[in-house]
Amino acid sequence: MKKLAIHNGKKIINKIIPPHNSIKKEEVKIVNKVMKSGKLSQFYGTWGDGFYGGKYVKKFEENCKKFFKVKYAITVNSWTSGLICAVGALDISPGDEIIVTPWTMSASATAILNWNAIPVFADIDPETYNIDPKDVEKKITNKTKAIMAVDIFGHSAPLKELKKIAKKYNLKIISDSAQAPGAKYYGKYCGTIADIGGISLNYHKHINTGEGGVIFTNNKNLALRMSLIRNHAESVIAKKKIKKINNLIGYNFRMGEIEAAIGIEQLKKLKSIIYNKQKIASILTKGLKKLKGIKLQKIQKNCTHVYYVYPMQINKEILGISREKIFKALEAEGIQGLQTKFTNVHRLPMFKKRIAYGNSGYPWRINKKLKFKYKRSSCQVAEKLLDEKYLGILLCSYSYSEKDAKDIVKAFNKVWQQIDQLK
Repeated sequence: MKKLAIHNGKKIINKIIPPHNSIKKEEVKIVNKVMKSGKLSQFYGTWGDGFYGGKYVKKFEENCKKFFKVKYAITVNSWTSGLICAVGALDISPGDEIIVTPWTMSASATAILNWNAIPVFADIDPETYNIDPKDVEKKITNKTKAIMAVDIFGHSAPLKELKKIAKKYNLKIISDSAQAPGAKYYGKYCGTIADIGGISLNYHKHINTGEGGVIFTNNKNLALRMSLIRNHAESVIAKKKIKKINNLIGYNFRMGEIEAAIGIEQLKKLKSIIYNKQKIASILTKGLKKLKGIKLQKIQKNCTHVYYVYPMQINKEILGISREKIFKALEAEGIQGLQTKFTNVHRLPMFKKRIAYGNSGYPWRINKKLKFKYKRSSCQVAEKLLDEKYLGILLCSYSYSEKDAKDIVKAFNKVWQQIDQLK
């Protein structure tokens, strides 16, 4: 097989594709400025001038509000921290349920566990890889309090349909737009449409501060609650005269001045980075759309795609060959950034065994007082995608040029021409 795949060693791509790197001289300059000031953080864990952080944190938050057109932007030291703040701000109680997709990173579900609530997994739409509103409605019980919609791979979840469901059942929506900074849904930025949303700023995202995240909301009360959770709430609520203190256990989720300064410069580059990813994706789509047995993702109506990943599906019934053999043949042609594995969160050991501990240490399976009735959901679309069909190109992890994209198309076409020989 290897010999057939690379045509006696003459592979299409013979260069190393450099990793995506948006950090340039502008970031170095502003970081040096922060370093010379000696003020690497100006947060204080008490109510007062330092409660909301230093000047770079405040400036970055202000810039995010203007860019994303949202009333409140709250920086955090990671998007995982942002999700924990978001769940806690919604008055979630032990035993409450939040519906979430299994096709995501584990933090989407573990942020729910952090507050002793129960993640309930709804299956995904095979066209978009996002949570399926029809399955969401099937999973609603009298314990359901919220829906967590993940804008996976850079394409928005179906917020319009989810908001109708949320209104019908009096639910809140958290929009996890970690992979979709700058993507739009009906003209609005992903992460700004739900009750709470936000983006990730870790190193392999479109823009990054090393680690970090920004939470968005248009609700003043939710913004306050998330700011409290971010910064030692229990030490603040007395002086701030907060009366409703449920779930206001505080953490140190604060972003430093260096990271915020980097974020200021990174935000200026987001539109150009998105444009480049979209340009590369367009070349791939044009070159791959006519290949039999391969299904490309369609951009849904009134959506834009920012392509954290370029996803596709392999149909082994049509091709007569497994995804794994195709993957190996494409890699042998020199394509970098391919993946066949993603995450079915509901298959992680903690969910398969149904034992998980939140803040209070209550195990779901054996605690009788709280009467947790967590049931593993069968998410057949997500499972089949992971087991047999999914193939992705990590557009946000590499700096692909237009020529690189055209070479990828050539490599695909070359492998497809040899499908019968590879069986």
